[in-house]
Amino acid sequence: MTPPSPFEGRNDGLARLDRGYYRGQAYVHWTLTIQDRKTGWLVPIFYYKFRELLTHATFRYSIACPIYCLMPDHMHLLWIGIDDRADQLNAMKYFRKQLAIPLKTLGFELQHQPYDHVLKDEERLEASVQNLVEYIARNPERKQLVPVDDYRDYKFTGSLIPGYHELTLWQSDYWPRFWRIYSFLRKNGLFRPFADEQPDDP
Repeated sequence: MTPPSPFEGRNDGLARLDRGYYRGQAYVHWTLTIQDRKTGWLVPIFYYKFRELLTHATFRYSIACPIYCLMPDHMHLLWIGIDDRADQLNAMKYFRKQLAIPLKTLGFELQHQPYDHVLKDEERLEASVQNLVEYIARNPERKQLVPVDDYRDYKFTGSLIPGYHELTLWQSDYWPRFWRIYSFLRKNGLFRPFADEQPDDP
């Protein structure tokens, strides 16, 4: 099931769109904010836990994450549903619940609701998605956390595609490989017998 069309505009994080917009091959830019915009939680031990929990969420709910960017007081994630099992509202509910545990250990909590923007048809074109990914990636640059054009060196930005840990955001062939893998996963799903694997798989 693909999201209904035409897409509506930006969501204010309070009154969400119909659930169908978040299911199937939906493209959603999520922003999770720390309560009271507090800082100090973004440390390596949390980042490792974040990656682990994101891995479980993407597998469990059939989602690809072409970029995430953790800022000192909030987090950005772009999620793309892989198949009909994908349900980003359920995925985000699960992800936030799991994130709350390590955050609480550090003395922090998430703001009550995440902000989301469901991408419109024209925003789902490959070039538009790639531009959005760069825009998200440049957040540390805009906040002067890294020098201009050094946003690729920011250590809390990355991507996660289920089953492809070797694919990293800034490698030279990232986008051709990402779209090829995404197309492959849409066609074949996340799970299949190992005996079916071929050397020319993505």
